[in-house]
Order: sequence, then C-alpha cells, then structure tokens
Amino acid sequence: MLPRIIIHNSISLDGSLLNFEVNMGVHYQIAGNYKPDAHLIGSTTVKAGFEMFGAPPPEEENDFKKPEKSKSLPYWVVVDSKGILKNTLHSLRRFEFCKDVIVLISKETPKDYVEYLKKRDYYYHIAGKKQVELKEALKLLLKKYKIKTILTDTGSALSNILLNQGLIKEISLLVHPVIVGKKSENIFKSVDGNIKLKMDKYKVLDKDYVWLVYKTVK
Repeated sequence: MLPRIIIHNSISLDGSLLNFEVNMGVHYQIAGNYKPDAHLIGSTTVKAGFEMFGAPPPEEENDFKKPEKSKSLPYWVVVDSKGILKNTLHSLRRFEFCKDVIVLISKETPKDYVEYLKKRDYYYHIAGKKQVELKEALKLLLKKYKIKTILTDTGSALSNILLNQGLIKEISLLVHPVIVGKKSENIFKSVDGNIKLKMDKYKVLDKDYVWLVYKTVK
C-alpha cells in the first residue's frame, strides 16, 4: 500500500507553470482543502525559490532542534539526494505551516550533508543507491509517519517523475485566465507518454479561474 499522492498546480491556459502571476489565495485554498499529511518537494524547486526571493537568514540556536508545533500541521518532505540544500533547510523548518522537515536521501548522498542533518536533528531516510527510490520512500513515509495523503505543488520535475512511475492518484489544476506563449514552461514536458485520466470534478472559482480535477486510470 502507498500513500495517495496528488499533484496540485496553478497553470496558464496554455499549460505553463511559470512566467505569470499566480493567484496564491485560491491556489492555497484548494491545497488546504485536501488536508494533506505531507507536502512533497523537490530540492531544485526549493533552491530556485531561494534564488528568486533571496537567501535564507543565518541559522540560530533553535534551528538545531526539532520545532514544537501543532500535530495537525503537515510534514514537508524534501527529496535531496545530492545535498544541495545544506545550510538552508532551517528556512523551511521555520515556516508556520510546516510541522517539520523530513529529508529523503540516497546511499551516495555526500557525508557532510548527512552530518549536517544529524547535528540539526532532522528526520532523514536513505531510500535508494544513487538517487532516491520514490516508491520505497513512500512506503517508509506511510509506515513510519502514518502519512496517507501527500500533496506536491512545486515544479514539474518531481511531479513528472511521479507520473512516469505511476505513483500519482489525482491531478488538480487551477487554470488561470492568461496565455504565456513563447515563455511558457509546460507542466508535463517530461512525461514519457500518454497517461489516461478520468474527470472527477470541475468548478469555476473567483469568476475567471477554472479548477480541474482528474483521477489517473490504471
């Protein structure tokens, strides 16, 4: 048995993830309605966020221990086999809507990154040799943390891998009233082939936005 994984993204009318202004209020209203046990995030997306919005602040004493937060909050699960988020994870841990960070690594993850995780008392798990084996990691998350529902609403790389491996149960898309055109970044650009879907619901939100939900068909 595996957790239920939902892709939730805001896109333009021509299927772009980038280069338009996202209605964050409606986006996160939908995300919150799913009440996920965890958010699954790729390390490259987190790094891109830091590059766009600025580097995280320096670490403080409290960043070296687990936070005391409401048990009802979701975990943030970060896939980072290369250790590219060294010295930045405390920014995620501090976020008010994050219970704590769980890091998924591999056997070949740099040792200095593993030591970094240990010293700051992060939950971390080895799943895979060179890269994180997502199916193995998902089984672990369900067994150890009772994570049954996972939402991923970051970049296309991780969600496309999950789709290619047949691990996605549902796709939620908030379509924005804008065409990006030449600068578009297709949300499904790395999907290997046709994936059959079944319409679950559609709804007009905030007058000009359309919420589409599809279930994947095995």
